[in-house]
Amino acid sequence: MVLYLILTVPALLFSLYAQWKVSSTYRKYAGVRSGRNVSGTEVARILMRNEGLMHVGVESVAGDLTDHYDPGAKVIRLSSGSQEPSVAAMAIVAHELGHAAQDQQGYAWLRVRSGIVPLANLGSTLGMLLFFGGMLLMSFANSGLGVSVAWAGVALMSAAVVFTLVTLPVEFDASNRARAMLQRNGLVTAQEAAGVDAVLNAAALTYVAAAAQAVSQLLYWVLMLTGMRREE
Repeated sequence: MVLYLILTVPALLFSLYAQWKVSSTYRKYAGVRSGRNVSGTEVARILMRNEGLMHVGVESVAGDLTDHYDPGAKVIRLSSGSQEPSVAAMAIVAHELGHAAQDQQGYAWLRVRSGIVPLANLGSTLGMLLFFGGMLLMSFANSGLGVSVAWAGVALMSAAVVFTLVTLPVEFDASNRARAMLQRNGLVTAQEAAGVDAVLNAAALTYVAAAAQAVSQLLYWVLMLTGMRREE
């Protein structure tokens, strides 16, 4: 239990801080109207037209901070807040179009992430079941089969961890593209650019926190499994 707390509590606290940071930063800049009074939807149209992304569709999605790019449908989905004429909306819209640009250009890390999605989804569900199933076999039957099953679970869970790590360069690059697009198209003043940076940096922190949590959790399972093996 002590080892679990040492490994996971700092990552959990970091994750909570990241969630608070992105929420508070978003609320702050959602209340700052863009100087050009251009809605998020109009920002999307301007960038799509000028950046060669006219093949991308724009749809609405329910919720707050639920914005995302769907590479299969070639659509960015924007929450209601991201359709408003605010600095936060500009940052979010440009970020999602940054993903669309990645997709259009065949950005390597995006392709890698898309390729491991099925395995990562399997790892986050079946991996845990195999791990604890193997642990039960080791506890009650003390069998080599249990060890093999548990390590198979760890291997599958590792795919989910790799997904969180690969997500980092994808998200950082999309934010860099967002900044460049907004600047290139004259949509932000210097002051607004600082607000865009704050929103994008806060969002990036959540991905770093998710990766830290995933790595710390996996490390705990590995240490638990190797510790049990040493005690046999």
